[in-house]
Amino acid sequence: MDDNAELVAELVRAGIARHEARWLVQEFVPGGDLEALDALRAASERRLAGEPLQYIIGHWPFRSLDLDVDSRVLIPRPETEELVGHAMRELADLDVVTPTILDLGCGSGAIGLALLDELRTRGVMATLVAIDASPDALEVARANARKHRLQRVSFLHSSWFDALDDSLRGRIDVIVANPPYVGAGEFEQLDAVLRHEPRSALVALDLDATAGFFDVAHIIASSLTWLNEQGRLLVEHSHLHRDAALAAARGAGFSSAEDLDDLAGHPRFLVARR
Repeated sequence: MDDNAELVAELVRAGIARHEARWLVQEFVPGGDLEALDALRAASERRLAGEPLQYIIGHWPFRSLDLDVDSRVLIPRPETEELVGHAMRELADLDVVTPTILDLGCGSGAIGLALLDELRTRGVMATLVAIDASPDALEVARANARKHRLQRVSFLHSSWFDALDDSLRGRIDVIVANPPYVGAGEFEQLDAVLRHEPRSALVALDLDATAGFFDVAHIIASSLTWLNEQGRLLVEHSHLHRDAALAAARGAGFSSAEDLDDLAGHPRFLVARR
């Protein structure tokens, strides 16, 4: 058995899942460098204590990007990669040469930066405004923009639209958002590993009888004034929010709206068109 295989086996015996053990060994003992054993064992102790693997490694793939992540931001998830795919299709349908994109609650920058990067590879020079209420999250997002040499982006400390410049009213092509959408009661029943992520990015207030819907509803109700005549809104939401999201889009005055399933077959993405 080679040294790396033995290290993986050692971590598995300690209680770490085999695929995670492989990732840890690959990250902390590159090329079989046994001098890194102390770092590997410290990382394994963090994982055994319940810390998410993504924070321990310090970066994680998201579509075309390798994003730096830590406990200041949510861990990028596969469902949100799907949201980027839907946004790319909407942008292709708009066929705008230099689109303006607004990423609400940008966190690590995953959604907006992935859009900028993928549009750049297609020769489309988009402009991104990335907003977050957390200065810590904005710091991570800025670092990820520098890491991937994405320059057509500005970062704004704001609670949703509150600090957005009025000059952008009616000028945005696409708004994307993955807001908090877990109800407080639901959160208590979820995997304890989520306690390591920023609660404010996960848990939202209830709205009437709809758990965790407050922020999703606020974004839907406020978006229309910022979009141009052909603008699109894409929002990730709870699997319980389909009917409420469609009703909110109709109530806000969008001309059309559909709600799409994620790859697991759960209601997940509102796509509303002005």
